[in-house]
Amino acid sequence: MSAMRMLLAGGNAFDAAAAATFTAAVVEPTASYSLAAESVFLMHHAATGRVRVLSGQGTAPGGQTVDLFRGLGLSKIPTGPDARGELSFTVPGVVDASIALLETYGTKTAGDVIAPAIDYAQHGFPMYQYMRGALQSIETLEQFRRYPPGGMGIFYDEDESAIKVGQVVLQKGLAATFGKMVEAESSAPGHRLSGLQAARDAFYRGEIARNIVDCSRRVGGVLSLDDLAGYRAAFEEPVKTSFRGLEVCAQSTWTQGPVLLQALNLLEPFDLRAMGHNSPQYIHTVTEAIKLAFADRERFYGDPDFAQVPIDGLLSKEYAASRRPLIAPDGAHPGLPPSGDPWKYSATAPSARGKEVPAVPATGDGGGGEAGTTHFTVIDRDGNMVCATPSGGAFVKSVFFPELGCALSTRSEMFFVDPDHPNGVEPGKRPRTTLVNYIVCKNGQPVMTLGCPGGDNQAQANLQLLLNVVVFGMDAQQAVEAPRFSSQSVTNSFYPRIYLPGQLNVEPGVPEGTRSRLREMGHKVVPIASESGIGAIVSQRDPETGVMCAGADPRRPTYAVAW
Repeated sequence: MSAMRMLLAGGNAFDAAAAATFTAAVVEPTASYSLAAESVFLMHHAATGRVRVLSGQGTAPGGQTVDLFRGLGLSKIPTGPDARGELSFTVPGVVDASIALLETYGTKTAGDVIAPAIDYAQHGFPMYQYMRGALQSIETLEQFRRYPPGGMGIFYDEDESAIKVGQVVLQKGLAATFGKMVEAESSAPGHRLSGLQAARDAFYRGEIARNIVDCSRRVGGVLSLDDLAGYRAAFEEPVKTSFRGLEVCAQSTWTQGPVLLQALNLLEPFDLRAMGHNSPQYIHTVTEAIKLAFADRERFYGDPDFAQVPIDGLLSKEYAASRRPLIAPDGAHPGLPPSGDPWKYSATAPSARGKEVPAVPATGDGGGGEAGTTHFTVIDRDGNMVCATPSGGAFVKSVFFPELGCALSTRSEMFFVDPDHPNGVEPGKRPRTTLVNYIVCKNGQPVMTLGCPGGDNQAQANLQLLLNVVVFGMDAQQAVEAPRFSSQSVTNSFYPRIYLPGQLNVEPGVPEGTRSRLREMGHKVVPIASESGIGAIVSQRDPETGVMCAGADPRRPTYAVAW
């Protein structure tokens, strides 16, 4: 409702998105999202007609190097539940990105957009079942005990049971952190932009920054004041592909965004509608396309500011045509297929051709991240659109600091401890995040947004949402409610990097006959609860009439609100 308050007060979609981002850090802390974490944004600015990316992904601190981790005998960057979660602390990015959003396109002050968050933190909100369930997990409790006091004095009663549903959750420490930003803004001379800079400086250069660094050092982390002072969120151009007369826009290879675009290129010639929605042939074909895209993700994706990535080759139709024969009509690849050679289709000569990362089978449930994260979309009356997927600072992985009122992001776990890989850890570099969202355009006008939580499942869940609408003609609500599936034939991005070759998770609603046929094709079908990309949102706007509609996922407390 914070976003709606901004719109009702005369703000635009960018003001509303900033407000929602800050408030979500208060009311959804168990959605693996903290104020000291990150977000990826994708937006359409109606006045200029531009679609732009805003990276609020935090970066590796100066002390996070390959030598550091190898010196500790680590081949992977660890997180909790463990006593080494502090080694993956990432520079917070979401605050700078939210302020950049306000500076560039917004109309409100930091105080305006932070006010709802302070209200919820200071005066509280009722505990709800989804949040309480996460707090009751053994892993969360163990992590709080490992780094006392954690969140025990905030989210739990004296008997260490989570606050009951309906009781008020108060977060005084988080309210104080927000308050320091607002106080700095109110003391700044000059116009709105000066105040926004003062709020930013309070977080990245002032008392909040010192508190973050002190907290990190106290538990063995390597964050420094220079790391925070040097962080800047970045506006970028989206990467794109075409599909059935539409243009699909995403973030580049510092995310897994291009996975969906590559899969669309592979699937374009198939008559998916004739196969039937969620038929054995349809699920098989989409899954095999996803595997091919994931194979390239594992070898070639990384922060393009640090690594040479053949993005034009990866997204070329010719490259997709060369890979498409690997989709066998009746047989599933037993694991992650070999990556291709997109350099052949790139205009850039490679300085290095990427490095194949061995996928080693391992037991586990996927490594975490699937149920965390949050996502929202805001569309205003002028046609401005903002998609945001904030995440990071999961209680079960990180360390909760009461004096900050939040946990620190551990997104550096997604780096490889390998200097030769595009996603190798390096100071100042963005880890290849799982966070994504998409804007779909027709004739140059945005007509749809897509986004959801779900870790490595995000790209493939969003792919199914798009196909549900574009190929099968579903409306937004039907698209998010339809049963989904997800391949686990890729090494999970989260520590400890579980790899389950051939496993295909399917939700209820996919009948047993379909599952049996998929098993005959070679898929290791695993029935799961309705939890693939939970919290999905599809929003649509008709550019001719301005009429909007949205679908909100019943798999998790998710809502569509309009006025």
